[in-house]
Amino acid sequence: MNSRTNSPELTRGLGASHATAVVVGTIIGSGIFLVPAEMMQAVGSARLVYLAWVVGGVLSFFGALTYAELGAMKPEAGGEYVYIRDAYGPLPGFLYAWTWFIIAKPASVASVTFGIVRVLGTFTLFRFLPHPVFPAIGVTWGQMLAIALTVLISALNYLGVRRAGDFQLIFTVLKVLLVVVIVGAVFGAAHGNWANFATHYAGSHGGVAGFFAALVAALWAYDGWNDLNMVAGEVRRPERSIPLALIAGVGVVAALYMLTNAAVQYAMPASDVGQAQRPAALAMSMAVGSWGGALVATGMALSMLVTLNGTIMSGARVPFAVARDGYFFRTLAEVHPRFHSPSAAIIVQAVLSCALLLVAQTFRELFSLAIFAEWLFYMVGTSTVFVFRAREPNAPRPYRTWGYPAVPALFVVASAALLYYTFTDNLRDSFAGMLVILAGVPVYLWFAREKRSTTCNETSTPAV
Repeated sequence: MNSRTNSPELTRGLGASHATAVVVGTIIGSGIFLVPAEMMQAVGSARLVYLAWVVGGVLSFFGALTYAELGAMKPEAGGEYVYIRDAYGPLPGFLYAWTWFIIAKPASVASVTFGIVRVLGTFTLFRFLPHPVFPAIGVTWGQMLAIALTVLISALNYLGVRRAGDFQLIFTVLKVLLVVVIVGAVFGAAHGNWANFATHYAGSHGGVAGFFAALVAALWAYDGWNDLNMVAGEVRRPERSIPLALIAGVGVVAALYMLTNAAVQYAMPASDVGQAQRPAALAMSMAVGSWGGALVATGMALSMLVTLNGTIMSGARVPFAVARDGYFFRTLAEVHPRFHSPSAAIIVQAVLSCALLLVAQTFRELFSLAIFAEWLFYMVGTSTVFVFRAREPNAPRPYRTWGYPAVPALFVVASAALLYYTFTDNLRDSFAGMLVILAGVPVYLWFAREKRSTTCNETSTPAV
């Protein structure tokens, strides 16, 4: 089956509830349980920490509103790749896909699985995880478990988007219920005090730089709302489901984050929040005893497992889309004839992620290389809405961005400010991230030449 029309295709197996679970389940990982301490160290004020959560939530919501229009207008696999390709041409689109394929998604998968292992390592039953399997090789049991989780969830996605979507929906509901239970238990404790919201942490960085650091931490916790657009080609009734899932999903996450952060600050003063390794776990332990901390740890592990599923699901669609356009290895464009999944892309993504896990000392640095590139492409992807509005004013738009043009413009400006901050704050990793992006230029030129050569050969071959 060589013709495109006879080849197996991706199927629209995700309903509105699955799509919303992709948004909520992918966003809520370990961040909300951990970053309140980092944010407090950055700004030193309980109120400013809360302000950073609010600003981060608003910015993420503005991005989601814009992506709702883009996703409903162009419901294809690949997300930002499709928007950047159609707005600015195949080379910028390829550079986005290249960055996501080489660094961003494999590093995200590796960091999530590594995070699960770290959380499980706090339980007595799993204290063996940091120990090497074979001392001569140096690979630990934790690395082996992280690889096993990567393979397991990749296999689930290999079996089809509907199975992966059902998993995402069921465990996202459990995750949300667990967060609600934790928040309710902390607020129900007798020792809490609303006066803690007026307290300060003496050792903070402070200033504008400190607030930006806290905002970056909050946005990291909100990160993942754009993943749904990458699987837009498999969402049923995308013109309705994508806007609904993005807007409702980010709204639910923002509400849960505000409640969780309020519970942490209600439970303890700013000085304790800034010194806590796991603020949410400490707040829960203070509320109900030691088993409360264990419940939060369990919630963190479950939360990251759902995030892992959403990350693997969305990430594989980017190389699949660019390969379908002929600018990458054709094997990555294959769709499984039975499961209708981008099977080859899922396998290669899993291999890259496992390779990073085998060099655990360096993959976190690789992930930091992608931070600048990620926000660069968030900004570029959002800006395409202006291009399409000007170039295709009469194109069907099932959903139009609320507050246009102010909402997407504010998101672009905020992204530019964060890019400036992250670039100047970490010049080495930012330059390295730019080099990774630019390294995709010769790769694109090679594939573009091969595509032209193939097209010329096909047109010059006489029909039989």
